[in-house]
Amino acid sequence: MAAASVLARPRGVAGSAVGFASRKPALPTPQQVAWQDLELGMFVHLAPNTWTDKEYDDLSLSPEDVVTNIDAEQWADVALSLGARYVVLVAKHAGGYCLWQTDTTDYSIKNSPWKDGRGDAMADLSRACKERGLGLGVYLSPRDDKHGAGVSGRCKTPAAQAAYNALYREQLTEVLGRYGPIVELWLDGNSVVPTGDIVAKLQPGAMVFQGPQATIRWVGNEDGFAPYPCWNGLSVEDALDGSATALEGDPDGEVWRPVEADVSVRRPDWFWSTTNEKDLLSLDELVEIYYRSVGHGTQLLVNFPPDRSGRIPAADAARAKEFGDLIRHRFGSPVAEVAGRGKKVTVEFGVERRVDHVVLQEDISQGERVRTYEIEARIDDKWRVIGAGTAIGHKHIQPIGGVVADALRLHVHHSDGKPQVRRFAVYNTGAEPPKTWNTQPELTGDDVIGGWTGDRFEVDLTPHIDRAAQYRVRFAGIHGEPVKVQWIELLEGGDSAPQLIHREKKRKDAFLVSVPEMGRAVVVRGRILGADAGRVLLRKG
Repeated sequence: MAAASVLARPRGVAGSAVGFASRKPALPTPQQVAWQDLELGMFVHLAPNTWTDKEYDDLSLSPEDVVTNIDAEQWADVALSLGARYVVLVAKHAGGYCLWQTDTTDYSIKNSPWKDGRGDAMADLSRACKERGLGLGVYLSPRDDKHGAGVSGRCKTPAAQAAYNALYREQLTEVLGRYGPIVELWLDGNSVVPTGDIVAKLQPGAMVFQGPQATIRWVGNEDGFAPYPCWNGLSVEDALDGSATALEGDPDGEVWRPVEADVSVRRPDWFWSTTNEKDLLSLDELVEIYYRSVGHGTQLLVNFPPDRSGRIPAADAARAKEFGDLIRHRFGSPVAEVAGRGKKVTVEFGVERRVDHVVLQEDISQGERVRTYEIEARIDDKWRVIGAGTAIGHKHIQPIGGVVADALRLHVHHSDGKPQVRRFAVYNTGAEPPKTWNTQPELTGDDVIGGWTGDRFEVDLTPHIDRAAQYRVRFAGIHGEPVKVQWIELLEGGDSAPQLIHREKKRKDAFLVSVPEMGRAVVVRGRILGADAGRVLLRKG
């Protein structure tokens, strides 16, 4: 990309051109810092779905009909070739089938043919990861169709809720207490089951994805793309909600909640099937995802689903290595790098060198301080601006076009406190970046999906939801008059799911709806004040 194309006015920045008042920034815990340094992880999805060619378990198979083999050693080898530093196993997906030796249910691997029912995928993967220096994570779905729990683990009666709470808490105790250190716990779709005491007791250092005790958050889509800027801060209100996404990032937020972007190598499917090898992401698509996730300061979790042999297919494994080799080649050896403090940090080459990429990192243990910056190149003894940006955070990968210079300088124009630059690295990759490397995904394109008369509304969002993502629902009077939503309820699969909807900041007429999974009806209903007729509009994230 030509240098001129990166000189657009930085977006998404609060404050005036003269600077920012100093204040105490949101700070990460040491565990959050360590987790963000992992940068790249590998997801593993395996369940009865794999044997039915479906994304969700229809409960049509008995445990004796599935999981004839698991090769966790191969999974870990694929993770290493990918460049991942941790592996997150889907130990229980929404159907409720458990891949470890649980005492809570017969719908588990202990009734499979593998190892005559004595197999344990969590145990095997824990050993394989430990041998290779990989971290281990676990996805334990709060939803459990086998035991009657909907999204977030919500049940239909108090008695059913109490019974499921006990079951889920025992399952969580098993997976967190038996297999050594856990770097990440996924509570997909939030969780109404009280689990904070168990995590604090057994895995206090684990990062928690969604839920009341969340320490990390979802990017808001399943494409692997993060917006830029993607701020690590959140308001206290959004942090407490437990389902905030990248769209709610706030440079002045009081709480540190880093973002994880997730994507499947067979996008959009998370499970292997006999028909989705055609969807295997290309190398170019994976590189685009990397620039727009890790390169935008987020974690990246890439799913590689095993097939019915219990192994990741050869084509998928080869793609993992191809991608890992390319990233290592492109960003393995910088031309030069420095660290520094203050508004200007310079990296000297000694002689003129061609360079085309810059990798910037802040010392996030001191907070995310940089708000706007420019990158300058010294060419013929004159400093020339070749790039600009806003957020740096944990990492920002910025192509600068092919320039020949003897030094580069980071010039921070606006910051919240003194900039702390952990790394300013310059590369000559000899490669063009993805054309979309700085594309800003936004909620755009209002679609009218319904309306109301009187003061009540009920709208089915399901026909307009085409993927797991975050959506924005807005209410507008028929003649443009302002309205206020007095109350609103989200129904997911017919059940109330308040944890999946919350009001957009500073608006009385707009709400953000998180759809963590497909396959269930999503309906909003409520009461409107201010207009007796109007339209309901939807935007896709």
